[in-house]
Amino acid sequence: MSRAGASALADLRSGPFRELRMPHTVTMKRNSMVQSIEGHLSAQGHSYGIVVSRFNSLITKQLLEGAIDCLVRHGADEKSITVVHCPGSFEIPQIAFQMAKAGTCNAVICLGCLIRGETPHFDYVASEVAKGASQVALQTGVPVAFGILTTENLEQALERAGAKAGNKGWDAAMTAIELVNVSQQLSGGKKRSRN
Repeated sequence: MSRAGASALADLRSGPFRELRMPHTVTMKRNSMVQSIEGHLSAQGHSYGIVVSRFNSLITKQLLEGAIDCLVRHGADEKSITVVHCPGSFEIPQIAFQMAKAGTCNAVICLGCLIRGETPHFDYVASEVAKGASQVALQTGVPVAFGILTTENLEQALERAGAKAGNKGWDAAMTAIELVNVSQQLSGGKKRSRN
C-alpha cells in the first residue's frame, strides 16, 4: 500500500469512521463443500430462437449477424437457429413468448434498436419491451437474452452494433449460451426437445 493510501486508512480508523470494518478476502479451500454452478460457453446440441426487429434495420441486421456468428463459433448448428423478424421492438416480447412457449428452443435472443427521439414514445416502448422480455423468461422458464439497444442517437447505436463498443448481438447470444447451460445444470441436465 502506498504512503498516501496508508495515511488515508489511518485517518479513517481514527476519525468518525473508526468502527468501520475493512472488508476481508475469503479464500475457498480446495475441498470446499460449496457447490458452484457456472455456464459453459458451448452452444453445441442446443437450439436458439432469435427475434429481431426490422425497424432500424441498419443496426438490427448487424446485431443479428453478430448473434448468429457467436452461436456458430460456439458450436451451434445453423439448422438449430430460428430467426423471426417482427415489425418493431415493441412486438419482440410477443414473438419471443410464442417461441418460448412452443418448446422448440432452449433460449430466445431478443434483438432490436430504439433510438431516442423528441417525444416520450422512446421511454414507453423501451420500458414495455424490457418488462415484456423479462416476463417471457419468468412465465415460460426459457432463458431470454436481451439484446435491444436503447440509445440517444444513431452514432451510439452504430458503436454498439459492431464498432467501438463491440456487437451487442454477439453479447446477447453469449448470454443465451451461458443461460442455457446454467439452466440445464439447475434442472438436472434435462434438455428441451425440438418437436
